[in-house]
Amino acid sequence: MRILGPLRLTGLHLAKLQQSRAYDLVMRMPLLAWSMFCAMVQMAGLSQHIRSTNMVLPLTAYVIKLAMLLSTIGFLLLLSAAVIVRARPMGKAHGLEPRISAFIGTFLIYTIPLFPRRELSETVEMVSTVLILVGSLAAVVALFRLGRSFSMMAEARRLVTSGPYRYVRHPLYLAEEVAIFGIFIQFFSIWTIIIFALQIVFQLRRMRNEEAVLTEILPEYASYQSKTSRLIPGIY
Repeated sequence: MRILGPLRLTGLHLAKLQQSRAYDLVMRMPLLAWSMFCAMVQMAGLSQHIRSTNMVLPLTAYVIKLAMLLSTIGFLLLLSAAVIVRARPMGKAHGLEPRISAFIGTFLIYTIPLFPRRELSETVEMVSTVLILVGSLAAVVALFRLGRSFSMMAEARRLVTSGPYRYVRHPLYLAEEVAIFGIFIQFFSIWTIIIFALQIVFQLRRMRNEEAVLTEILPEYASYQSKTSRLIPGIY
């Protein structure tokens, strides 16, 4: 009995470990597939933009849109890489709500382009494009710094406190919202206002869920949390 007891515990531990690995692998697939699909769509848009002979657009607008498409593709490819190489979590949120909030916060915004696109003036179109460009570039910086600690669900990996994470706890979400606002301008309507507002609500809930897990798993997170803002330095 003294021999079999530890062996049984070891076998149970290995089974749980294998189950955890399988779960982590399955959880990577939806976001990986979606980010690769979106990257291919953006590449098609980039190809069309480059081949376009329509010179109605001023050169500056043409270059800014080109940069926006490239930055968006760069972010999506980096996102795919982060999903593949990310470390296994040390802990994750319990229950269904954190998973629902993360899923809706991530994917709800992709319903906005399903609505009719508005006719915009050149100025508003430029503002929209610049917002998407700035948000995408900032997201690339934040995601690159986050590295293998990236997660879609509320999970704890390694604590990142350098780069933009030195000042705010969720710079990636802030960057994404800037880009999303640029997209929202192009599809502005009462329905997209509702969708955008709901997405923000779920993202805020998602942040709270992540912070709860990080506080529980990482002892140093409480100190880091006390020295940083959630999204906007000195404001929130």
